[in-house]
Amino acid sequence: MNTLVRTALATTALAFALSGAAMAETWYPYDAQAIEPPFAADGKPVDVKYEPLAKAEKPWNICVSFPHMKDAYWLGVDYGVAEQAKDLGVKMNLVDAGGYTELAKQISQIEDCVAGGAQAVVIGAISFDGLNNLVSEVTKKGIPVIDVINGISSPDVTAKSLVSFYTMGHETGAYLAKKHPAGSDPVKVGWFPGPAGAGWVEAANKGFMEAVAGSAVQVLDPKFGDTGKEAQLKLVEDVLQAEPDVRYIAGTAVTAEAAQGLIRERGLKGQVELLAFYMTPGVYEGIKRGFILAAPADSMVIQGRIAIDQAVRALEGKELTKHVGPKIFVVDPSNVETVPQTNILPPDGFKPVFGVN
Repeated sequence: MNTLVRTALATTALAFALSGAAMAETWYPYDAQAIEPPFAADGKPVDVKYEPLAKAEKPWNICVSFPHMKDAYWLGVDYGVAEQAKDLGVKMNLVDAGGYTELAKQISQIEDCVAGGAQAVVIGAISFDGLNNLVSEVTKKGIPVIDVINGISSPDVTAKSLVSFYTMGHETGAYLAKKHPAGSDPVKVGWFPGPAGAGWVEAANKGFMEAVAGSAVQVLDPKFGDTGKEAQLKLVEDVLQAEPDVRYIAGTAVTAEAAQGLIRERGLKGQVELLAFYMTPGVYEGIKRGFILAAPADSMVIQGRIAIDQAVRALEGKELTKHVGPKIFVVDPSNVETVPQTNILPPDGFKPVFGVN
C-alpha cells in the first residue's frame, strides 16, 4: 500500500471518527432549575444540572399526547421525546389532538393509549384544569403521568418537565420595559398570548403584564386565539387596522412568524417591531434576519427529553426530580449567532415522528 493511499485511508478514518464523535455529543448535563417544593405555586427555583439515565431497564411503552403538531414549537418537543426514547431504548407512541379546542379528543386519545397498554403517559395539556379527572383515573392504575410544557393543575401528576410560562412572559415584558422605562415616551403594544383558558397562556399573560407595569409600555387589550397561523394573522391584521400607531406586536411564536410577511407587505419594517415569548425555528431565523426583535428560549427539545427520562425513572423507581425545566434566556441580535441551536430547536428539515419502537 503506497503512502498516498495510506494517508487517504487515515484521513477518511479520522473523518469518520470525528463525525461519530460529533453525532455522539451529549446534551447533558444541562443547566436547569428544579422547583422546591415540587408543584407548589410559591415554589422556589433551585439551579441544577440535569442528567438522564444511560439506558432503560426494559423497552417500556410510553404514550405521548400533544395538543397539536401545527407549528414548529411542538415539532421541537416531538424531536426531544423521540430522540430520548431512542437513547433510552423505550417504545414511544405519539398522538395529537389537532388543536386547543379539542379537549374531548385529547382525553379520548389518552384513554385509548392506556387501554392499548401504555405503561406511562406524557401529556402536553390542552387545558390546565380539564384533564384532572383523567389524570386521577390513570395514576390510580399505577401509570405515571408526566406533565410536559403546558402545565396541569392536578396534584396527582407524577412529575413535571416544564418551564414557567409566567417567566417566559415576564422576560419578554421586561425586555420591553427596559427599552421604554417610566418617564420615556409611551409606546403601544399589541399583545397576543394564545388560546384563552390554556394554563401556559394565562401564566404568560400574567408575567408579561406584571413586567410592563409602571413602564412606558401601554398594552392594548390582549387578543386571545388559537395558535394556527390564519387565526393569529387575522388578529394581528385587526389590531394594525384599529391601532395604526401600534409600536410592537408581541405574542406567541406563531404570531411573530405570521406577522413578518404582513409587516413587510405594509412597509412597516422599523415602525412595528415583533417579539415572541417563546422560541421556534421561524422566530430564530426571524431574529437572525432582523425581522423579529427578541424571544426567550425555553429549550423545548430538552423539555421533551427530560419528560421521557422522568417517565422511565418513575417506572423503574429511580431517583426523580419531580418538577424541573431548562434555564430560560433571551435571544436577540446581540447573541443569536452564538447560541447553540441543537437544544433549543429541532434540526432543519425534521419531520414529525409519531412512533419509536
